[in-house]
Amino acid sequence: MSSAASRPYTFDRVVRIIVGLALLAAAIWLINVLRNVLLPFCLACLIAYLMEPLVETNQRILRMRGRVLPSIITIVEVTLVLAVLGYFFVPSIIREVHQLEDMISRSSAADTSVPLVPEEIIAPVREWVRSLSVADLVRSSHFESLLSSGTSFIASTLDFLLHTLEWLLTFIYVIFILIDYHSLMGGMRMLVPRRYRAVVARVGCDIKTSMNHYFRGQALIALCAAVFYCVGFSIVGIPLAIILGITVGVLYMIPYFQYVTLIPVMIVCFIDSMGGGVAFWPEFGKCLLVYAVSQCICDYILTPKIMGKAMGLNPAVILLSLSVWGTLLGLIGMIIALPLTTLLLAYYQEYINRGEHSSAPSTSEADDCPGD
Repeated sequence: MSSAASRPYTFDRVVRIIVGLALLAAAIWLINVLRNVLLPFCLACLIAYLMEPLVETNQRILRMRGRVLPSIITIVEVTLVLAVLGYFFVPSIIREVHQLEDMISRSSAADTSVPLVPEEIIAPVREWVRSLSVADLVRSSHFESLLSSGTSFIASTLDFLLHTLEWLLTFIYVIFILIDYHSLMGGMRMLVPRRYRAVVARVGCDIKTSMNHYFRGQALIALCAAVFYCVGFSIVGIPLAIILGITVGVLYMIPYFQYVTLIPVMIVCFIDSMGGGVAFWPEFGKCLLVYAVSQCICDYILTPKIMGKAMGLNPAVILLSLSVWGTLLGLIGMIIALPLTTLLLAYYQEYINRGEHSSAPSTSEADDCPGD
Protein backbone atom coordinates (compact mmCIF):
# COMPACT_ATOMS: atom_id res chain seq x y z
CA MET A 1 0.00 0.00 0.00
CA SER A 2 1.14 3.52 -0.65
CA SER A 3 1.99 5.95 2.11
CA ALA A 4 -1.02 8.12 1.25
CA ALA A 5 -3.42 5.19 1.63
CA SER A 6 -1.83 4.08 4.95
CA ARG A 7 -2.14 7.48 6.63
CA PRO A 8 -4.67 7.42 9.47
CA TYR A 9 -7.74 9.64 9.32
CA THR A 10 -6.90 12.02 12.13
CA PHE A 11 -9.08 14.93 13.18
CA ASP A 12 -6.79 17.36 11.35
CA ARG A 13 -6.96 15.35 8.12
CA VAL A 14 -10.77 15.03 8.31
CA VAL A 15 -11.06 18.79 8.82
CA ARG A 16 -8.80 19.39 5.81
CA ILE A 17 -10.96 17.08 3.67
CA ILE A 18 -14.17 18.82 4.79
CA VAL A 19 -12.69 22.26 4.13
CA GLY A 20 -11.51 21.11 0.69
CA LEU A 21 -14.97 19.78 -0.19
CA ALA A 22 -16.56 23.00 1.08
CA LEU A 23 -14.21 25.08 -1.07
CA LEU A 24 -15.01 22.87 -4.09
CA ALA A 25 -18.76 23.30 -3.49
CA ALA A 26 -18.29 27.06 -3.10
CA ALA A 27 -16.32 27.19 -6.36
CA ILE A 28 -19.06 25.28 -8.21
CA TRP A 29 -21.72 27.59 -6.73
CA LEU A 30 -19.71 30.69 -7.70
CA ILE A 31 -19.23 29.40 -11.26
CA ASN A 32 -22.97 28.75 -11.50
CA VAL A 33 -23.72 32.30 -10.33
CA LEU A 34 -21.20 33.83 -12.75
CA ARG A 35 -22.00 31.56 -15.69
CA ASN A 36 -23.39 34.41 -17.80
CA VAL A 37 -20.20 36.41 -17.25
CA LEU A 38 -17.89 33.44 -17.80
CA LEU A 39 -19.69 32.26 -20.96
CA PRO A 40 -18.08 34.85 -23.31
CA PHE A 41 -14.64 34.04 -21.90
CA CYS A 42 -15.13 30.26 -22.24
CA LEU A 43 -16.45 30.70 -25.77
CA ALA A 44 -13.45 32.89 -26.60
CA CYS A 45 -11.10 30.21 -25.20
CA LEU A 46 -12.72 27.59 -27.44
CA ILE A 47 -12.48 29.83 -30.51
CA ALA A 48 -8.85 30.67 -29.72
CA TYR A 49 -8.07 26.97 -29.24
CA LEU A 50 -9.53 26.18 -32.69
CA MET A 51 -7.67 29.10 -34.33
CA GLU A 52 -4.30 28.49 -32.65
CA PRO A 53 -2.91 26.19 -35.42
CA LEU A 54 -3.63 28.90 -38.00
CA VAL A 55 -1.82 31.48 -35.88
CA GLU A 56 1.24 29.23 -35.61
CA THR A 57 1.15 28.60 -39.39
CA ASN A 58 1.02 32.33 -40.13
CA GLN A 59 3.79 32.90 -37.61
CA ARG A 60 6.03 30.40 -39.41
CA ILE A 61 5.19 31.84 -42.83
CA LEU A 62 5.88 35.42 -41.72
CA ARG A 63 8.94 34.28 -39.71
CA MET A 64 7.95 36.46 -36.80
CA ARG A 65 8.54 35.83 -33.11
CA GLY A 66 5.70 38.08 -32.01
CA ARG A 67 2.08 36.95 -32.20
CA VAL A 68 0.23 40.25 -32.64
CA LEU A 69 0.33 40.46 -36.44
CA PRO A 70 -0.18 36.69 -37.03
CA SER A 71 -3.20 36.74 -34.69
CA ILE A 72 -4.78 39.69 -36.51
CA ILE A 73 -4.09 38.07 -39.90
CA THR A 74 -5.67 34.83 -38.68
CA ILE A 75 -8.84 36.63 -37.54
CA VAL A 76 -9.02 38.41 -40.92
CA GLU A 77 -8.57 35.11 -42.78
CA VAL A 78 -11.28 33.35 -40.78
CA THR A 79 -13.61 36.32 -41.30
CA LEU A 80 -13.00 36.24 -45.05
CA VAL A 81 -13.65 32.50 -45.21
CA LEU A 82 -16.92 32.93 -43.30
CA ALA A 83 -17.87 35.81 -45.61
CA VAL A 84 -17.21 33.70 -48.72
CA LEU A 85 -19.26 30.83 -47.31
CA GLY A 86 -22.05 33.26 -46.50
CA TYR A 87 -21.86 34.69 -50.02
CA PHE A 88 -22.42 31.25 -51.54
CA PHE A 89 -24.85 29.76 -49.02
CA VAL A 90 -27.00 32.67 -47.82
CA PRO A 91 -28.71 33.24 -51.22
CA SER A 92 -29.53 29.52 -51.43
CA ILE A 93 -30.92 29.57 -47.90
CA ILE A 94 -33.06 32.64 -48.72
CA ARG A 95 -34.40 30.91 -51.83
CA GLU A 96 -35.22 27.84 -49.78
CA VAL A 97 -37.09 29.98 -47.23
CA HIS A 98 -39.25 31.35 -50.06
CA GLN A 99 -39.61 27.80 -51.35
CA LEU A 100 -40.83 26.77 -47.91
CA GLU A 101 -43.39 29.59 -47.98
CA ASP A 102 -44.70 28.43 -51.37
CA MET A 103 -44.82 24.83 -50.15
CA ILE A 104 -46.82 25.83 -47.07
CA SER A 105 -49.23 27.85 -49.24
CA ARG A 106 -49.83 24.91 -51.57
CA SER A 107 -50.21 22.47 -48.69
CA SER A 108 -52.68 24.64 -46.79
CA ALA A 109 -54.83 25.16 -49.89
CA ALA A 110 -54.97 21.49 -50.93
CA ASP A 111 -56.83 18.62 -49.31
CA THR A 112 -54.66 15.79 -50.61
CA SER A 113 -54.59 12.61 -48.54
CA VAL A 114 -51.40 10.74 -47.78
CA PRO A 115 -51.52 6.97 -48.39
CA LEU A 116 -51.15 4.75 -45.31
CA VAL A 117 -51.45 7.79 -43.00
CA PRO A 118 -54.73 8.12 -41.04
CA GLU A 119 -56.80 11.25 -41.56
CA GLU A 120 -56.70 11.78 -37.78
CA ILE A 121 -53.00 12.61 -38.17
CA ILE A 122 -53.29 14.57 -41.41
CA ALA A 123 -56.07 16.91 -40.22
CA PRO A 124 -54.18 18.45 -37.23
CA VAL A 125 -51.03 18.80 -39.35
CA ARG A 126 -53.01 20.54 -42.10
CA GLU A 127 -54.53 22.95 -39.58
CA TRP A 128 -51.09 23.65 -38.13
CA VAL A 129 -49.66 24.29 -41.63
CA ARG A 130 -52.51 26.67 -42.43
CA SER A 131 -51.69 28.68 -39.31
CA LEU A 132 -48.08 29.16 -40.41
CA SER A 133 -46.87 32.28 -42.19
CA VAL A 134 -43.16 32.17 -42.90
CA ALA A 135 -42.96 35.72 -44.27
CA ASP A 136 -44.70 37.28 -41.27
CA LEU A 137 -42.59 35.13 -38.95
CA VAL A 138 -39.33 36.23 -40.55
CA ARG A 139 -40.35 39.88 -40.66
CA SER A 140 -41.68 40.12 -37.13
CA SER A 141 -39.66 37.57 -35.15
CA HIS A 142 -36.89 40.01 -34.28
CA PHE A 143 -39.22 42.76 -33.06
CA GLU A 144 -41.49 40.35 -31.23
CA SER A 145 -38.49 38.88 -29.41
CA LEU A 146 -37.41 42.38 -28.41
CA LEU A 147 -40.85 43.35 -27.19
CA SER A 148 -41.48 40.11 -25.31
CA SER A 149 -38.09 39.88 -23.58
CA GLY A 150 -38.82 42.66 -21.09
CA THR A 151 -41.62 44.62 -19.49
CA SER A 152 -40.97 47.66 -21.66
CA PHE A 153 -39.26 48.68 -24.87
CA ILE A 154 -36.43 50.32 -22.90
CA ALA A 155 -35.75 47.14 -20.94
CA SER A 156 -35.79 45.13 -24.17
CA THR A 157 -33.37 47.55 -25.81
CA LEU A 158 -31.00 47.36 -22.83
CA ASP A 159 -31.14 43.57 -22.93
CA PHE A 160 -30.32 43.63 -26.65
CA LEU A 161 -27.38 45.97 -26.06
CA LEU A 162 -26.05 43.77 -23.26
CA HIS A 163 -26.14 40.70 -25.52
CA THR A 164 -24.38 42.69 -28.24
CA LEU A 165 -21.76 43.74 -25.68
CA GLU A 166 -21.23 40.08 -24.73
CA TRP A 167 -20.45 39.16 -28.35
CA LEU A 168 -18.14 42.17 -28.67
CA LEU A 169 -16.45 41.14 -25.42
CA THR A 170 -16.00 37.63 -26.81
CA PHE A 171 -14.28 39.06 -29.89
CA ILE A 172 -11.95 41.14 -27.69
CA TYR A 173 -11.22 38.07 -25.54
CA VAL A 174 -10.27 36.09 -28.67
CA ILE A 175 -7.76 38.72 -29.76
CA PHE A 176 -5.97 38.92 -26.41
CA ILE A 177 -6.05 35.14 -25.82
CA LEU A 178 -4.52 34.47 -29.24
CA ILE A 179 -1.78 37.04 -28.66
CA ASP A 180 -0.81 35.62 -25.23
CA TYR A 181 -1.87 31.99 -25.85
CA HIS A 182 1.38 30.31 -24.76
CA SER A 183 1.82 32.65 -21.79
CA LEU A 184 -1.70 31.86 -20.58
CA MET A 185 -1.14 28.11 -20.96
CA GLY A 186 2.15 28.37 -19.05
CA GLY A 187 0.49 30.45 -16.35
CA MET A 188 -2.27 27.85 -15.91
CA ARG A 189 0.41 25.17 -15.42
CA MET A 190 2.03 27.28 -12.72
CA LEU A 191 -1.28 27.43 -10.82
CA VAL A 192 -0.99 23.69 -10.12
CA PRO A 193 0.99 22.76 -6.97
CA ARG A 194 4.52 21.63 -7.80
CA ARG A 195 4.13 18.05 -6.60
CA TYR A 196 1.07 17.53 -8.86
CA ARG A 197 2.43 19.54 -11.78
CA ALA A 198 4.04 16.60 -13.63
CA VAL A 199 0.92 14.43 -13.47
CA VAL A 200 -1.41 17.29 -14.43
CA ALA A 201 0.87 18.26 -17.31
CA ARG A 202 0.89 14.67 -18.54
CA VAL A 203 -2.90 14.40 -18.40
CA GLY A 204 -3.29 17.81 -20.05
CA CYS A 205 -0.91 16.81 -22.83
CA ASP A 206 -2.85 13.59 -23.46
CA ILE A 207 -6.16 15.48 -23.49
CA LYS A 208 -4.78 18.00 -25.96
CA THR A 209 -3.45 15.27 -28.25
CA SER A 210 -6.73 13.36 -28.10
CA MET A 211 -8.80 16.49 -28.70
CA ASN A 212 -6.66 17.61 -31.64
CA HIS A 213 -6.90 14.20 -33.29
CA TYR A 214 -10.64 13.87 -32.69
CA PHE A 215 -11.66 17.42 -33.63
CA ARG A 216 -9.62 17.58 -36.82
CA GLY A 217 -10.78 14.18 -38.01
CA GLN A 218 -14.40 14.55 -36.95
CA ALA A 219 -14.66 18.07 -38.36
CA LEU A 220 -13.35 16.87 -41.73
CA ILE A 221 -15.82 13.97 -41.75
CA ALA A 222 -18.66 16.34 -40.76
CA LEU A 223 -17.72 18.66 -43.63
CA CYS A 224 -17.75 15.75 -46.10
CA ALA A 225 -21.08 14.55 -44.67
CA ALA A 226 -22.60 18.03 -45.14
CA VAL A 227 -21.51 18.03 -48.78
CA PHE A 228 -22.89 14.51 -49.35
CA TYR A 229 -26.25 15.31 -47.78
CA CYS A 230 -26.59 18.67 -49.55
CA VAL A 231 -25.87 17.04 -52.91
CA GLY A 232 -28.07 14.03 -52.14
CA PHE A 233 -31.05 16.08 -50.97
CA SER A 234 -30.67 18.38 -53.98
CA ILE A 235 -30.67 15.38 -56.35
CA VAL A 236 -33.74 13.96 -54.64
CA GLY A 237 -35.43 17.34 -54.95
CA ILE A 238 -36.58 17.74 -51.35
CA PRO A 239 -37.31 21.32 -50.27
CA LEU A 240 -34.77 22.97 -47.93
CA ALA A 241 -32.04 20.64 -49.25
CA ILE A 242 -29.13 22.96 -48.37
CA ILE A 243 -30.46 23.83 -44.91
CA LEU A 244 -31.12 20.19 -44.02
CA GLY A 245 -27.75 19.07 -45.42
CA ILE A 246 -25.84 21.68 -43.41
CA THR A 247 -27.82 20.73 -40.29
CA VAL A 248 -26.87 17.07 -40.72
CA GLY A 249 -23.22 18.03 -41.15
CA VAL A 250 -23.21 20.17 -37.99
CA LEU A 251 -24.90 17.45 -35.92
CA TYR A 252 -22.38 14.93 -37.27
CA MET A 253 -19.94 16.32 -34.72
CA ILE A 254 -22.09 14.57 -32.05
CA PRO A 255 -22.28 10.77 -32.44
CA TYR A 256 -25.66 9.44 -33.62
CA PHE A 257 -27.23 12.91 -33.58
CA GLN A 258 -27.31 13.10 -37.38
CA TYR A 259 -30.24 10.69 -37.24
CA VAL A 260 -32.27 13.26 -35.30
CA THR A 261 -32.63 15.16 -38.59
CA LEU A 262 -34.84 12.34 -39.88
CA ILE A 263 -37.70 14.04 -38.02
CA PRO A 264 -37.51 17.43 -39.83
CA VAL A 265 -36.83 15.63 -43.13
CA MET A 266 -39.99 13.55 -42.63
CA ILE A 267 -42.00 16.66 -41.73
CA VAL A 268 -40.78 18.50 -44.84
CA CYS A 269 -41.65 15.52 -47.04
CA PHE A 270 -45.06 15.25 -45.36
CA ILE A 271 -45.91 18.94 -45.85
CA ASP A 272 -44.65 18.83 -49.44
CA SER A 273 -46.82 15.79 -50.21
CA MET A 274 -49.91 17.53 -48.82
CA GLY A 275 -49.67 19.99 -51.72
CA GLY A 276 -50.31 17.20 -54.18
CA GLY A 277 -47.09 17.67 -56.17
CA VAL A 278 -45.28 14.61 -54.85
CA ALA A 279 -46.11 11.43 -52.97
CA PHE A 280 -44.93 11.19 -49.37
CA TRP A 281 -43.56 7.66 -49.24
CA PRO A 282 -41.51 7.75 -52.49
CA GLU A 283 -39.98 11.12 -51.55
CA PHE A 284 -39.22 10.04 -47.98
CA GLY A 285 -37.83 6.75 -49.31
CA LYS A 286 -35.41 8.68 -51.55
CA CYS A 287 -34.28 10.68 -48.52
CA LEU A 288 -33.70 7.45 -46.58
CA LEU A 289 -31.60 6.26 -49.52
CA VAL A 290 -29.52 9.44 -49.22
CA TYR A 291 -29.00 8.67 -45.53
CA ALA A 292 -28.01 5.06 -46.27
CA VAL A 293 -25.51 5.93 -49.02
CA SER A 294 -23.98 8.88 -47.14
CA GLN A 295 -23.66 6.93 -43.89
CA CYS A 296 -22.02 3.99 -45.65
CA ILE A 297 -19.46 6.31 -47.25
CA CYS A 298 -18.77 8.15 -43.98
CA ASP A 299 -18.72 5.10 -41.68
CA TYR A 300 -16.94 2.54 -43.85
CA ILE A 301 -14.66 4.69 -46.05
CA LEU A 302 -13.98 8.11 -44.53
CA THR A 303 -13.92 7.26 -40.82
CA PRO A 304 -11.34 4.41 -41.10
CA LYS A 305 -9.19 6.55 -43.41
CA ILE A 306 -9.33 9.78 -41.41
CA MET A 307 -9.94 8.74 -37.79
CA GLY A 308 -8.10 5.42 -37.92
CA LYS A 309 -9.40 2.73 -35.60
CA ALA A 310 -12.60 3.36 -33.70
CA MET A 311 -12.49 4.53 -30.12
CA GLY A 312 -13.73 1.13 -28.99
CA LEU A 313 -16.73 2.31 -27.00
CA ASN A 314 -19.95 0.38 -26.72
CA PRO A 315 -22.98 2.27 -28.16
CA ALA A 316 -24.61 2.23 -24.70
CA VAL A 317 -21.45 3.78 -23.20
CA ILE A 318 -21.42 6.39 -25.98
CA LEU A 319 -25.03 7.38 -25.26
CA LEU A 320 -24.32 7.48 -21.52
CA SER A 321 -21.24 9.66 -22.04
CA LEU A 322 -23.25 12.01 -24.27
CA SER A 323 -25.90 12.33 -21.55
CA VAL A 324 -23.39 12.91 -18.75
CA TRP A 325 -21.12 15.38 -20.53
CA GLY A 326 -24.10 17.10 -22.15
CA THR A 327 -25.65 17.66 -18.71
CA LEU A 328 -22.36 19.00 -17.32
CA LEU A 329 -21.16 21.15 -20.21
CA GLY A 330 -24.12 21.47 -22.57
CA LEU A 331 -23.56 21.24 -26.32
CA ILE A 332 -19.79 21.59 -25.98
CA GLY A 333 -19.80 18.65 -23.57
CA MET A 334 -21.64 16.49 -26.08
CA ILE A 335 -19.07 17.35 -28.74
CA ILE A 336 -16.07 16.47 -26.55
CA ALA A 337 -17.78 13.52 -24.83
CA LEU A 338 -16.10 10.75 -26.85
CA PRO A 339 -12.43 11.81 -26.50
CA LEU A 340 -12.82 12.65 -22.82
CA THR A 341 -14.61 9.38 -22.04
CA THR A 342 -12.04 7.35 -23.96
CA LEU A 343 -9.20 9.11 -22.16
CA LEU A 344 -10.79 8.60 -18.73
CA LEU A 345 -11.39 4.91 -19.41
CA ALA A 346 -7.80 4.51 -20.60
CA TYR A 347 -6.42 6.10 -17.42
CA TYR A 348 -8.76 4.02 -15.27
CA GLN A 349 -7.68 0.82 -16.99
CA GLU A 350 -4.03 1.79 -16.63
CA TYR A 351 -4.53 2.48 -12.92
CA ILE A 352 -6.30 -0.88 -12.38
CA ASN A 353 -3.73 -2.88 -14.35
CA ARG A 354 -0.57 -1.18 -13.17
CA GLY A 355 -1.66 0.29 -9.86
CA GLU A 356 1.00 2.21 -8.09
CA HIS A 357 3.82 0.48 -10.00
CA SER A 358 3.58 2.87 -12.93
CA SER A 359 5.71 5.88 -12.20
CA ALA A 360 4.70 9.35 -13.27
CA PRO A 361 6.90 11.09 -15.81
CA SER A 362 9.28 13.79 -14.78
CA THR A 363 8.40 17.42 -15.07
CA SER A 364 10.67 17.90 -18.07
CA GLU A 365 9.04 14.98 -19.92
CA ALA A 366 5.54 16.20 -19.09
CA ASP A 367 6.28 19.70 -20.32
CA ASP A 368 7.34 18.40 -23.75
CA CYS A 369 3.79 18.16 -25.04
CA PRO A 370 3.66 17.97 -28.83
CA GLY A 371 1.91 20.89 -30.36
CA ASP A 372 2.68 23.40 -27.60
